[in-house]
Amino acid sequence: MKAGIVNVTGYAGLELARLLLHHPTVELTQVTGRSAVGQRLSEFFPHLGETDLIIQADIEEPVDVAFSALPHKASAAAAVPLLESGAKVIDISADFRLKDVGVYEEWYQVTHPAPQLLQEAVYGLPELHREEIVKARLIANPGCYPTSAILALAPVADIIEPDVVVDSKSGISGAGRTLALTTHYAEVNESCQAYSLKGHRHLPEMLQEVNGARRKVLGGNDEIAMTFVPHLVPMTRGIHSDCYSRLTVSMSARQLRERYRDFYRNAPFVRVVEQPPQTKHTWGSNYCVIHPTIDERTNRLVVLSCIDNLVKGAAGQAVQNMNLIMGLDETLGIDASPIYP
Repeated sequence: MKAGIVNVTGYAGLELARLLLHHPTVELTQVTGRSAVGQRLSEFFPHLGETDLIIQADIEEPVDVAFSALPHKASAAAAVPLLESGAKVIDISADFRLKDVGVYEEWYQVTHPAPQLLQEAVYGLPELHREEIVKARLIANPGCYPTSAILALAPVADIIEPDVVVDSKSGISGAGRTLALTTHYAEVNESCQAYSLKGHRHLPEMLQEVNGARRKVLGGNDEIAMTFVPHLVPMTRGIHSDCYSRLTVSMSARQLRERYRDFYRNAPFVRVVEQPPQTKHTWGSNYCVIHPTIDERTNRLVVLSCIDNLVKGAAGQAVQNMNLIMGLDETLGIDASPIYP
């Protein structure tokens, strides 16, 4: 099976290359990256020394599956000719995640280049949409913050009050490789900062999916409202999301965790644990580690969720989606344990 990566020079594209080069049934045949056209991938990124691929300007030969790791708007434009060529496409940008083109254009401040594909695209969170993913040809790979928050809230979407708070911390790699003062070492090291307090672009994605899970059980239009506060912390990888609400039913913390284990009983990459997780418990892996509990003093639901933002939050989840749409074992090539410490 032949695969190509559009924009291999970003962090998500690089992580895809690392995973695909060792995938047992995939041959990575083409990679693009306009800033490094003509250079050997192994020379531009020495940690990928096992490949002799040359970085191209475009995908020139047919592939079975293509991954687009371009920024939003450019990614959707690149996806159209790939789909027309017969390739299945997994888009790592935000271009196909939101079903409402108006919501997309409001939050991303661009005109969508391929709105005709929005209803066809499947939101690529296998734990919620596995059956649709298997039949799809266009996958909208979820964002990193939404992956951690949606997986934390989906099992209780129908039994929480409609006022939800998500407090997340992310490593610096989530900001990408583009240089900026806000991710400069001297500005970030030994510091923690909140940002996007007026609204983060991942918020509508979280609301779309959590409310979708809520409507699936309850029906109607009783939707949740969410306050989302992201933070930048001085580490390379990882997302730690703390989600808060109140339950509308009475249950113990033990019963709550059993509910989560039952919900994710067929989800090989979600681990429901007894102790609060750390981002280190997911480093380099495709796992999401979740600890749901109840603050008995306030009867408040507290769910802690950790992922590696470049793996389960991007490239690993993209490979998981590829495995599903190509009829392979879901865990193939991405089942390695986290690196610890």
